[in-house]
Amino acid sequence: VQLQASGGGLVQPGGSLRLSCAASQSTLSINRMGWYRQGPGEQRDLVAYITSNGITNYADSVKGRFTVSRDNAKSTVYLQMNSLKPEDTAVYYCYAITENLFWGQGTQVTVSS
Repeated sequence: VQLQASGGGLVQPGGSLRLSCAASQSTLSINRMGWYRQGPGEQRDLVAYITSNGITNYADSVKGRFTVSRDNAKSTVYLQMNSLKPEDTAVYYCYAITENLFWGQGTQVTVSS
């Protein structure tokens, strides 16, 4: 599976961004898709994921602010990020799990005034 992430950028605190992750095959055949992030000097941590039957899971730090969703017709998973904080600044990586784990390229999100 090839994954193409997009949508990062610079945003002020309190602002919103939507990340997209387009898969090279139908998302119906992918067990789980989601996002990790890695801040400067930090480890890569799970942000959110969505399963093939629509179950979602979020890191405590983003609950109530981020929403993960999938559009199977477009083979794309989204991460809607609202009420962004400076501590959300990181490189965001999408991933997909079938029988194997696949990573997309990172997209930089910077939250700063």
